[in-house]
Amino acid sequence: MKSKAGILIGFVVGLTGFLFLFKLIVLDHTSPEDELAPGIVVLASILSGVLFAFAGRLLQNYFGKWRY
Repeated sequence: MKSKAGILIGFVVGLTGFLFLFKLIVLDHTSPEDELAPGIVVLASILSGVLFAFAGRLLQNYFGKWRY
């Protein structure tokens, strides 16, 4: 599990970060009568999580090489 920590943490940060920013930026400024497609929001949050997981893997590999 130690080798997957960067991927897992990156995915969770990307997923929750996107949903939190979506709530702050979009949901707070739309009226309740407007319809939003929930499938697109979930798909975008998963895509954001995957991108952050990739970045987490790169960071873990980069900093893992510097340990003595």
